[in-house]
Amino acid sequence: MVWRLADMPDQTGRVFVVTGANSGIGLEAAKALARKGARVVMACRNLDKAAAARVEIGDGAEVRELDLGSLASVHAFASAWEGPIDVIVNNAGIMAVPFARTVDGFESQLGTNFLGPFALTGLLLPQVSDRVVTLSSGVHRMGRIDLRDPSFERRRYRRWTAYGQSKLADLMFAYELQRRLLLAGSSVRSIAAHPGYAATNLQANLGRVALTSQGWMLRLGLVQDAAGGAQPTLYAATAPDLPGGSYVGPSGPMEQTGPPRIVGSSAASRDLDTARALWDLAVRLTGVDPHLPAVAVA
Repeated sequence: MVWRLADMPDQTGRVFVVTGANSGIGLEAAKALARKGARVVMACRNLDKAAAARVEIGDGAEVRELDLGSLASVHAFASAWEGPIDVIVNNAGIMAVPFARTVDGFESQLGTNFLGPFALTGLLLPQVSDRVVTLSSGVHRMGRIDLRDPSFERRRYRRWTAYGQSKLADLMFAYELQRRLLLAGSSVRSIAAHPGYAATNLQANLGRVALTSQGWMLRLGLVQDAAGGAQPTLYAATAPDLPGGSYVGPSGPMEQTGPPRIVGSSAASRDLDTARALWDLAVRLTGVDPHLPAVAVA
């Protein structure tokens, strides 16, 4: 069965925290959720852009400050939170950026794409009643987790290597979170998604030639717009019977475009030993421990 946006159930009374909801896929997801009656909390770093985006969404949304590149900001957001959350959507991220470090000293893509969302999820998890959705990427297939040097302190920085590591880490986190939730007897589900190739401002660092080519591909239907790219996120966040531990992506050729469905992932993404070590590393680096039981690894 093909899932379409019209298949999304009514979301009246449900609360969604969507990171990076001021533009691109996050904004389109927030719009669609609000149209279905959800209360959407736009967790964004740039408050001016978020306020402008909120006008597009309407009364179903509110803006709160969150910089995933700062653990202090993550803690401040979580400390100020009151009340239940139905769904966290870990959407915000950066892609293939020049080398930089977060205020906490992490390589920026690792810190923003993985460690910040890990900490946010861990701090808010006691308030979550339904699911956590974490955005990965098809680029996870080129990723490799370097547990000894995750922040490129000794090895040479390559922006796509760093991005692939961060997106593989996101997917492994989603799978590991699901395993630990099951062991804890929790009904909360952890689900991962990827948008395929969506033409958004995430590609801003790819250069003028790449952006021009992207425009042509969009017109030819070889890539999709932000609304199309948001569909895997929306399916992952709202489909009632979607199993925990699912990975959702587009159904078209090479998972670039098309309606969402459950897709496969790399063998590395399902490495239990690395997943457990990555979880432990994230706890050490962020100081946030979700206090979920670990999967026994032989």
